[in-house]
Amino acid sequence: MMAECPLPDDGADTVLLGHGSGGRMSARLIGEVFLPALGNPILDRLGDSAVFDAGGLRLAFTTDAFVVHPLRFPGGDLGSLAVHGTINDLAVAGARPLVLSAAFILEEGYPLAELRGLVASMRAAARDAEVHVVAADTKVVERGKGDGVYVTTSGIGIVPRGVELGPECIRPGDAVLVSGPLGDHGIAVLSAREGIAFDTDVVSDSAALHHLVGALLTSGAAVRCLRDPTRGGVATVANELARAAGVAMRLDETAVPVRPGVRAACEMLGLDPLYVACEGRLLAVVAGADAERALAALRAHPLGAGAARIGDVDAADDGPPVRLRTPFGSLRALDVLPGAQLPRIC
Repeated sequence: MMAECPLPDDGADTVLLGHGSGGRMSARLIGEVFLPALGNPILDRLGDSAVFDAGGLRLAFTTDAFVVHPLRFPGGDLGSLAVHGTINDLAVAGARPLVLSAAFILEEGYPLAELRGLVASMRAAARDAEVHVVAADTKVVERGKGDGVYVTTSGIGIVPRGVELGPECIRPGDAVLVSGPLGDHGIAVLSAREGIAFDTDVVSDSAALHHLVGALLTSGAAVRCLRDPTRGGVATVANELARAAGVAMRLDETAVPVRPGVRAACEMLGLDPLYVACEGRLLAVVAGADAERALAALRAHPLGAGAARIGDVDAADDGPPVRLRTPFGSLRALDVLPGAQLPRIC
């Protein structure tokens, strides 16, 4: 179980699982392979969505690939996950999702009944989120050359005028919030993959967050930046934002919400919930003076009932960009993982 080395050789000349972790190896792959070839002012921002002007509108556009294993897990499946993940990338850019596309890479021999179930789940998730899948494609690879089904999605949304979100908006004195307990999705997928039973049911948090984001943006709170903490979890997102904004973040471990079942599973498996992926949570940086107003807006929505303030933004110094205050009162660096704690979770 979880045989991957936690410190893989990131100097290798081949692609490794760690390159898909969302952590240090992913950043190096992007910086050394993709940005030199494809970089431009929009892509170089490396946001969850690209935001640009077109025909008098501010549009957000995102694309994502889903290779979760197993294809079904407590609280969701590949179909619903693809819809939720794409919508959430648009939502944290401040966009109202309009339409989605989906491309299916199918492996020869995959049961059609199973495929119908995944597509039905995608349809239900899109219907509940009030969006449509308006374009699609299918390709088939030979038996043994895939893993049942892979899905690639894209989405387009409209960003209202006046909504400006991004690391460049973050200031010392801001507050760092999360919309609910961390780690549910990653542990739910792992439990299904490895056949691990816990004392309490652990269910993925997979959900579409655009209505929750809408409530936050209309609350009157000064919202600086939003992120979707999927691969690499909150710790990785916090590091990315702190470095991009040129600030330091101080998180409080005792304030981080984690369900007892997820905490117990992480302790048993040697995992840190701050690095475990979520698929229905957001990290928000808001003006410190507006933290309570923002929390009230989040908690008034069912998907934000467990929202918490987990830290603050400080001016940059010579120390690590993100520090975690432990229950003992000490501070330790909260760095980006070099490899992948849990591959193939989204």
